[in-house]
Amino acid sequence: MGTKMAEFELRAMVPADWPEVSALIYDSINDWYRNHGFPEIFQGPKDVCLLFCEVYERIDPGRCLIAVESQTGRLAGSCFYHPRSTHVSLGIMNVHPAYFGQGVGSRLLKQVVQWADELGKPMRLVSSTMNLDSFSLYNRVGFRPRMVFQDMLLTVPETGLPVEVPGRDRVRPANLADVRPMRNLELELVGIEREADLRYFVENPDGHWHVSVIDSTAGGLDGFLVSIAHPALRLLGPGAMRSEADAVALIHAELDRHRGHSAVWLVPSDCGHVIRTMYDWGAVNCELHFGQSRGAWTRPDGIVMPTFMPETG
Repeated sequence: MGTKMAEFELRAMVPADWPEVSALIYDSINDWYRNHGFPEIFQGPKDVCLLFCEVYERIDPGRCLIAVESQTGRLAGSCFYHPRSTHVSLGIMNVHPAYFGQGVGSRLLKQVVQWADELGKPMRLVSSTMNLDSFSLYNRVGFRPRMVFQDMLLTVPETGLPVEVPGRDRVRPANLADVRPMRNLELELVGIEREADLRYFVENPDGHWHVSVIDSTAGGLDGFLVSIAHPALRLLGPGAMRSEADAVALIHAELDRHRGHSAVWLVPSDCGHVIRTMYDWGAVNCELHFGQSRGAWTRPDGIVMPTFMPETG
């Protein structure tokens, strides 16, 4: 007989749980992709996924809910979540393959949703369009798809991309003085605020992050873009820009940080100029994602490039 929902208890993750949570993320995501005929996302030892615990906990300590089987103490699922002044972001959520179909994900999600409702804040997430099980899980509790993003994949030549990009001369590495302008720009364009995240990216205490900004000819910033280079992930995002031309210049700058490696980033599907330019550079589509919200949502007045870690649709 399978394990019943009543046999699970929910509690906050503690540092002693990190190795098991890391293995859970690794196994759960690779199992799903493998069983659906896709290449596995993570390679190498399972502890590469400790990155998720390290990053999420550094920004929001204690904001991971785990489900543990009461009888055995075995980890069944985990869910990261992130309170912001404007919203609650739902981060990566995983259920161990041994507990698929037993209501673990639903219990984790409902508890976080209840907490967000008590705060009176909307929620945001980024989810794969291919995983209909997770889509249904989010949809049942009130999440609605708002935007479609194309996952672009490119292996950057060792010598960099041999292209000239208009506006590239206005792009530079971010510094701490840029954190508040970046925060204000994202609030203006996207309607969300996460200054603590942006400061963490710029300070880069773990050595994985890089942030570029593009200066406005009128003063201030026209955009920013973050990227991470780690054995588990090479991703561009998050980012916010005033125009598609700004987005192209920032993407070019951040891809230059990944020479000789493959990187992935999300582009809104209605950004025709960006997408055509990415194709010209040799990028291919590898997946589609929905930006979803539960509660209040305003369409961005500019370009938004979300990411998978830390997530904020």
